[in-house]
Amino acid sequence: MREQWASLGSTLASFMFLWAVIRQFFPFHLETIIAKYSRKLTSFTYPYVQIKIPEYTGERMKRSEAYAAVEAYLSASCSQRARKLKADLGKDSTKLVLSMDDHEEVTDEFGGTKFWWSSSSKSTPRTQVLSFHPTQEEKRSYKLTFHKSNRQLVLDSYLSHVLEEGREVGIRNRRRKLYSNNPSSTVWSHVVFEHPSSFETLAMDPGKKREIMKDLDAFRKGKDYYAKIGKAWKRGYLLYGPPGTGKSTMISAMANFLDYDVYDLELTTVKNNIELRKLFIETKSKSIIVIEDIDCSLDLTGKRKQKSKKEEDKSEKKKKLPPEEEESSKVTLSGLLNFIDGLWSACGGERLIVFTTNHIEKLDPALIRRGRMDKHIEMSYCCFEAFKVLARNYLDVESHPLFDTIRDLMEEVKITPADVAENLMRKSVDDNAASCLENLILAMNKAKEEEASKQAEASTEENVEVEVEGDGEKSGAKEDEASKRAQASADETVEREEGKSGAKE
Repeated sequence: MREQWASLGSTLASFMFLWAVIRQFFPFHLETIIAKYSRKLTSFTYPYVQIKIPEYTGERMKRSEAYAAVEAYLSASCSQRARKLKADLGKDSTKLVLSMDDHEEVTDEFGGTKFWWSSSSKSTPRTQVLSFHPTQEEKRSYKLTFHKSNRQLVLDSYLSHVLEEGREVGIRNRRRKLYSNNPSSTVWSHVVFEHPSSFETLAMDPGKKREIMKDLDAFRKGKDYYAKIGKAWKRGYLLYGPPGTGKSTMISAMANFLDYDVYDLELTTVKNNIELRKLFIETKSKSIIVIEDIDCSLDLTGKRKQKSKKEEDKSEKKKKLPPEEEESSKVTLSGLLNFIDGLWSACGGERLIVFTTNHIEKLDPALIRRGRMDKHIEMSYCCFEAFKVLARNYLDVESHPLFDTIRDLMEEVKITPADVAENLMRKSVDDNAASCLENLILAMNKAKEEEASKQAEASTEENVEVEVEGDGEKSGAKEDEASKRAQASADETVEREEGKSGAKE
């Protein structure tokens, strides 16, 4: 047996040596013809077709969605058949998700037909710099092998089945992320998104919450509807209201309800509209793009009026400043509008765009009109129904004798959910439901007294202004009366002089 293998190896080595010598003197066109017909001959003897799916494709080296879908699809079955596996943390960070290791092969069945999947990786130098320890770039890929008689089945059904199932598995297994834009480059950095907020714990009127949840659910299921009406699959939400009313908590509840990633966009670190567009392109579907406190981020009021003299002086001063002292961000209102619903907004799909602001009156109407910010949600002061949600969350109570007092006070006092939550939170082991509710009542009574004192001060100032205006009117009336008397006396004097001169004549 060993002699046979040795003989075969010697024959192959001799053939390779002879072929290398022949190629040096063999015409190139004849070599091409031989290679062509040899491939045809091989196709008759090897009746299998192969499809390669690389991990990275395109000029920008973006990770292939097809590769990710195949990886997720194979992870559902490879743990039962493959011998070499690799593991990663899943969605809940307590369960490992297994996937096929490099240079491994598994068999899949679809429609009574067998398919073979194999994985491979190849390391190539990342740079051409001479070094004793050159860096390596790993290129991975999956290869699908099937009989040529099943070509139509693969093209019509099997590949679509793999992509659809793989995307669903990937969504179920993925760990949701919170992204933020990097000031030094147009890339996103991320951490795992683990905010526990939900609509069940959100302090808001129950009817309003149900309305928002229905709207979100309709958006999530509305892919065909948006395609039918010819609109990009996105929706804008504007959350406005005083500080402490739960705008950021609402965003977290929306992300947990939809199972979406969150992109927190800081406009002040974006240099210009081109970088803003690049950041938007890099966002994925099933995501919420958030711009918090948009009225404070940049001057996006977009007031269409002539500049005043002071504004012109300021702009002239800015021109004289050195480059490092000028404003870094040049994002314009027009660029932001294109980001929201321009041509680029149709790239991808299934995205929510959320703006938050404490002063809605400062925003340009073009920025928040329907079609850009489709749904306006006012995050108002705490009402009694929202208070009951907080009492259930913080104190585990559904009712209490002090609830009536709190209801009456909430009709007179404006207090934010954040302030209510702070008073209901137990700060020591001695605190209980009654003591926390009493703390809330004391805080609301104090706020009521402060509001009454402010109104009294405002009323006093108003009375003082009225008195000052009244004194001014009285003094003005006296001056008018004195001037009238002086004028009448002067007229009488003139008449007497004229009478004397007439008598002499």
